[in-house]
Amino acid sequence: MEQEKPIPARKTLLGVPYDHYQLADGADLYVTPFGRPFLSYLWPENWLEPEWFGKSRQPLQGTSTVYKLRTKPVAGTGKDLVVKWCRVGEEVPIDTCTRMKFMEMDFNSPYEEFSLLMEMRARARPGTVRTHKPLAIFVPARRLKLWQTGRSRSKMDGKKAQYLDVELDIFRQYILIYEWIKGVASTEAAAAEAAVSAGYADASAFARAMLERSMADMEEAGFHVLDAKPQHAIVRPRRGGGLLKDRSGRPAYALVDFELLARTPEYERQSREERRRIYLERQRDRFRPAEHPREFPPHLHSARILGVDYVHGDCDSTRGKLWVVGHDPHLFDYFLPERWRRTPRRSLSDTAQVYYTKTKDGIQLVWKVSQVGDPSGVPDTSPAFAAWGCNSPFEEFGFALQLAAAGVPTTYPRAIYMLGHQSTLPPEALDPRRYESHRDLRMPDGAPVLQRERNYITVWGYWNGTDEVVAGEERQRTHCRGVNGAQALSEGRIDAVQLEAATAKMGRLLAGAGVESSCLLATHYVLTLTPEDELLRDPDGTLAVRLCNFEFLRRRG
Repeated sequence: MEQEKPIPARKTLLGVPYDHYQLADGADLYVTPFGRPFLSYLWPENWLEPEWFGKSRQPLQGTSTVYKLRTKPVAGTGKDLVVKWCRVGEEVPIDTCTRMKFMEMDFNSPYEEFSLLMEMRARARPGTVRTHKPLAIFVPARRLKLWQTGRSRSKMDGKKAQYLDVELDIFRQYILIYEWIKGVASTEAAAAEAAVSAGYADASAFARAMLERSMADMEEAGFHVLDAKPQHAIVRPRRGGGLLKDRSGRPAYALVDFELLARTPEYERQSREERRRIYLERQRDRFRPAEHPREFPPHLHSARILGVDYVHGDCDSTRGKLWVVGHDPHLFDYFLPERWRRTPRRSLSDTAQVYYTKTKDGIQLVWKVSQVGDPSGVPDTSPAFAAWGCNSPFEEFGFALQLAAAGVPTTYPRAIYMLGHQSTLPPEALDPRRYESHRDLRMPDGAPVLQRERNYITVWGYWNGTDEVVAGEERQRTHCRGVNGAQALSEGRIDAVQLEAATAKMGRLLAGAGVESSCLLATHYVLTLTPEDELLRDPDGTLAVRLCNFEFLRRRG
């Protein structure tokens, strides 16, 4: 009787959806959509059981540890697989480096390899780039000594810096499982014999032709393999002689070995620009009703909290939660923490954790660690602030959108991220008021949206013009930029009298909307610099001010 399988968690890592199985011994199995129909074969006892693996594996050509393997019979039949030990963190062999003229290369992590391969398959012109299908990633529970892994700490640190929010353990092995493709490498004798009978001058001419053709097909799709070799192209000799052909009449082939697959520099640039353009247009339209109801994928949900509409879902890579402002589920992936959390950042405050960054998609953001519930963030000199406390991220976003609707200029709220790890402050040290007032606000799984044990980060649009203007002028890049009041004073753009007038104006705008701040400072609003580096003014001649801090707001009265 087949052993009952655990229920998987659905995860999306670097754009690839997986069924994640946590096994009883602590191992992990990540199954792709291609692998789901073959789950019984992929279960480790059906291919990695020591005695079976030892007698059934067939080493394949190459410098890596890779085997062809037929699984144990399931329902009377086995399945041919390719199992390959991932070399992430290891040194690239010197012969490969020599061929590439010592260009900087690192082996892909398992999740990178599957992600890039899936993307290439999706982009390739039909009938050109065929590959063996990625079925699963198996991560044995056993942790090795560093010397046993063959990995370099610096190389692994580099990979973690790129994808820090995706699990990558220097002491664990990663085994990639692919479907076996029938055929032989273009360099093998059977392929050479069939190629000569098909009209090629000799074996080397055929192998060279297949290499050049495969490289051209990948290049067209926007990819290249940094150590492309003729043996990576698999062809199929026919029993009656010659080679299996594709629809164009040329020898059909399929590619294998993607541990050094990468986007071409041109496609990488085009991809970022296209993602940024799509982002700006969708951000502009995030609240507009679509002509057709937006279809939410199973892992995302619509939510409405304190009057604000969100797209809500899990951050699989960090076990956190994410709320993205608006109705558009396509915006969700832009704010996953791996897109912005570890990109180069610049501090914007001496007293709080506020940072400017440009995401991996080239989008400028400001992110700020929320001080909700943290009494240490309350200035001793502000009794009103101490009496009110600090707003929750959901209150901040509610105020920002309500003020904007009332005609008060504000920066744009983008997303709220609840970190997966626990807060550094014990729950008993926190100001409990917001947690009590928010206790009835719940996520789809019933958990409260505001939890004492978690930290929160608010993500805001970097002020460089309205969403409508920025989306329309993206090609010209003639954007504004913001400086807060204190910064404008220190740079000599305004004097103390103008600063006081700007702060008073901000207070009047808030009062007109029925709101006040318990601690309104010159760093809580920005002034706008035009593309000509001049301060923007309103029609009445006064400096245009835009609120950028919402932690200390409250309703008047």
